[in-house]
Amino acid sequence: MKAVQYRTVGSAPEVVEVPVPEPGPGQVLLKVTAAGLCHSDLAVMGWPEEQFPYPLPMTLGHEGVGTVAALGSGVTGVAEGDEVAVYGPWGCGLCRACAEGRENACPHAAGLGIMPPGLGTPGALAEYMVVDSPRHLVPLNGLDPAQAAPLTDAGLTPYHAIRASLPKLVPGSTAVVIGVGGLGHIAVQLLRALTPARVVALDVSKEKLELAAAVGAHEVLLSDGEAATRVRELTGGVGAEVVLDFVGAEPTLTVAAASVAVAGDVTVVGIGGGTLAVGFGGGLPFEVTACAPYWGSRRELIEVLELARQGLVSSHVETFSIEDSPLAYERLHAGEVGGRAVVLPQG
Repeated sequence: MKAVQYRTVGSAPEVVEVPVPEPGPGQVLLKVTAAGLCHSDLAVMGWPEEQFPYPLPMTLGHEGVGTVAALGSGVTGVAEGDEVAVYGPWGCGLCRACAEGRENACPHAAGLGIMPPGLGTPGALAEYMVVDSPRHLVPLNGLDPAQAAPLTDAGLTPYHAIRASLPKLVPGSTAVVIGVGGLGHIAVQLLRALTPARVVALDVSKEKLELAAAVGAHEVLLSDGEAATRVRELTGGVGAEVVLDFVGAEPTLTVAAASVAVAGDVTVVGIGGGTLAVGFGGGLPFEVTACAPYWGSRRELIEVLELARQGLVSSHVETFSIEDSPLAYERLHAGEVGGRAVVLPQG
C-alpha cells in the first residue's frame, strides 16, 4: 500500500510502498478514506535530530477517518464496513482521565510509550491504518469523510478550548480568534454556534479574513501592530473576554495579551514557539487565565461531529491525492491552503 512517511530528520515527507498492516488482538484495521494535514506535522518535521522523540520512518497523519476493513481477535462494538472517525490522543485506558474519556489528559501515556497515530504511531496518511482499540473510533453516521477528517483535531481542539471558556462568553461579550487557518476558521463557527458572543477574527492574510467573514465572524481585522488597539476600540476599552491564539508566535501572543480583558481567558492553541508572561507585572491584566489546551475528549469529538451533522460547523477543505501529499505539505508551509488540506488515499 502507499503511505506518506517522514523518513529522515530534515528531509521532506515521501510517498512509499509498505505492507498492509494486520490488526492484532483488540485492534481494528481501517481502510482510510480521508486524512487531514496539520501545521503540527510541519512543526514535528522541523525539529532537530537531537530533539526528535519519535522512531523513524514514521507514517504521518493524526486526523483520520475510514471504513472498518478487518477486526483483530476479541474486538466488539464495531463491524466490517462501519464508517468511523479516529480519536487521536490515545491513553492508557485505565486511569481516571481515560475512564472519563479524557485520554488527552492521560498522565501515563508517555511513560508507557503510547503515542498518537501520526505522532509516533503509524498514522492515517496511508491506504490502511491500524487503530489500537475500538474505543478510539467514533461513528461518522453519514458525514462526508473529507469534511469529517479535519474535525478530529481542527474541530476537536478549538471545541475543547471554547467549552472551557463558555461561562465567560455571555451576551455582550467578545471573543477574538487569532489565525483563521485550519483550526481558526472552525473556531469562528463554533463560537457562533455555541455562544452569543461577538466574534472578532484576526489574520495577516486578507484571503483568510474573507474566509472568516464568510463563516460567521462579526468583525475581521488585520493582525498587525494596531490590532489590539482596534479590539479595545470595538469593546469600549474593556478588551475581549476570551482570546484564542491559533498561531502561538511571539507577535500574536503580544496581541493576545494586549487584547484580553481583566479576568478574561487567553488560550494558546498554536505552536508557533512564542511564550506568554504570566504574573504580576507580566503584561497581562489582573485575574486573566492562560492555558494551552491539548486536543480534547472522546465525548467532545462525538459532540463536534454532531454539530457537523446539524450543519452548524463545516471544514473548508482542499483535497489532494496521496501521491500529491508532499506538494500539499509544501503549500501548507507556504500558507497557500485556505482552511484544511485533506488527502484522499483511495482516490
